[in-house]
Amino acid sequence: MPKEKYEPPNPRRTYKIMSPEDVAHGKPSIWLELEITGTVRNLSPELWKLQNLTALYLNDNNLSRVPPDISRLRSLTFLDLSSNKLRSLPAELGDMSQLRELLLNNNCLRALPYELGRLFQLQTLGLKGNPLSSDIVGLYSEPNGTFRLLTYMLDNLAVPTSHSPNRPWLQLNTPDRSKPTGIFSVMCYNVLCDKYATRQIYGYCPSWALSWDYRRKGIMSEILNYAADIISLQEVETDQYYNFFLPELRSHGYEGVFSPKSRAKTMTEHERKFVDGCAIFYRTSKFMLVKEHVAEFNQIAMANAEGSEEMLNRVMPKDNIGIAVLLETKDGIFEGSSYPGDLPTQRQLIVVANVHIHWDPEYSDVKLIQTMMFMSELKQFIEESSRSFRPGASTMPDVNCIPLVLCGDLNSLPESGVVEFLSKGRIHMSHQDFKDMKYRASLANFSSIDHPNEFCHAFRLRRAYDGNLMNYTNYTYDFKGIIDYIVYSFQSMKVLGVLGPTDSQYLNTKVLGCPNVEFQSDHFSLLSEFEMPIPCTTNNNNLGNNIGNNMGNNIVARR
Repeated sequence: MPKEKYEPPNPRRTYKIMSPEDVAHGKPSIWLELEITGTVRNLSPELWKLQNLTALYLNDNNLSRVPPDISRLRSLTFLDLSSNKLRSLPAELGDMSQLRELLLNNNCLRALPYELGRLFQLQTLGLKGNPLSSDIVGLYSEPNGTFRLLTYMLDNLAVPTSHSPNRPWLQLNTPDRSKPTGIFSVMCYNVLCDKYATRQIYGYCPSWALSWDYRRKGIMSEILNYAADIISLQEVETDQYYNFFLPELRSHGYEGVFSPKSRAKTMTEHERKFVDGCAIFYRTSKFMLVKEHVAEFNQIAMANAEGSEEMLNRVMPKDNIGIAVLLETKDGIFEGSSYPGDLPTQRQLIVVANVHIHWDPEYSDVKLIQTMMFMSELKQFIEESSRSFRPGASTMPDVNCIPLVLCGDLNSLPESGVVEFLSKGRIHMSHQDFKDMKYRASLANFSSIDHPNEFCHAFRLRRAYDGNLMNYTNYTYDFKGIIDYIVYSFQSMKVLGVLGPTDSQYLNTKVLGCPNVEFQSDHFSLLSEFEMPIPCTTNNNNLGNNIGNNMGNNIVARR
């Protein structure tokens, strides 16, 4: 159903003729409403060129058919075809997704095309005075009959036989044969948890295609098809993690780590099953879990409020979380490596993080602060982890000593403060995304570098999908944009390739929005392949070693 308020056209329509002065000054003539009434039997093809029309009155004529080309009037919100002699309707009416009112009263309609079920924003459907079947009349006569009838028609609409072209693989770099490297792939995917997948939000999707029993099969099929070595998922319900994702992926050689949102702590055991959170899965032939960490943003906000009402009232109530794992590579990491020499026995450490940032566009400050909190938590996690491998070290470890791959649904566009902070490593204290709120004192704890007028982090990160490699990662009827990301330590690894976008022409012509029968989430998955040099250490007592070619001083682990 429509989210914005709809105002129907004024039934007492008035028309304004441009003055000679308006014409002389070149004022454009734009017709938003048009009425054609009389004894019209046929409609001129010129009518379909008036694509600015929002209301079209064709009532009280002698029309026996409506051409399919009427669907070219995509801006129409009101269409009156009452009191004609229509015996059928074109299926293409279902493509007019902006329609809020469709009046078909007093015609000769015995059946309706099931494609009308795609008019998910329709509020008023006039069908009186037609010899329709008892099934249609019965549904239409029920309370909320228009919604019930349209739902029935959408649920019983034939499944399209066309499918989107396969997403292309975009090769960005070639593997390095001059030194031993590990090659691994990373997936980032918001799977849309069941409780958010409703007809109220995704009215263009059939009910059966929104059900978790249907969607989970397609989601798991996609995950297994791409077979990433590390899989980061957002919006995973607790019960589905333990009873679906973990058992299924374990059977394919993965282990996992999961944490629900913080609200789970305040709920009953039954209620906790439906709380969503973040999960990281890793292929056990390539990685071993060393350590894990959970960042609860509401708890961090409470501990660092420093008397800020904004921190307590805006940031603390949002219970998003992020998780991180410290992984150690295994021999399987060299699968696919083209290095001709002896492979090292050392094991590289790597941190993989997964986060789901608050969704509301009105809370850009919260999004940015949650991101700053998470980077601060990752800094502490890496410093503590590196110290455990360098006991007694006198210097503070560099946060870039262990490579980082960060995946997440950041709910933030590429031009946002969130992405600027991650990519550039700094954000000005007066950035517009802070909304002039009084956060300065409470945010000082999350800045790793003392820099005047800026909050900073010390990680050196880059987006795996840099530039315009993807047009959308989130694709619904109301919103289409990039909000999901994979970022990585570019001094410690390089991107060999990424999974390209879904064909834009197919999306524009065949897809109102996701999820739908073909796409089981409202997000598209991201998939990147990385190459990470594995250092060769000659000193048995030294865990840190330069891996050459300016790739950084990474910590390795020896068995």
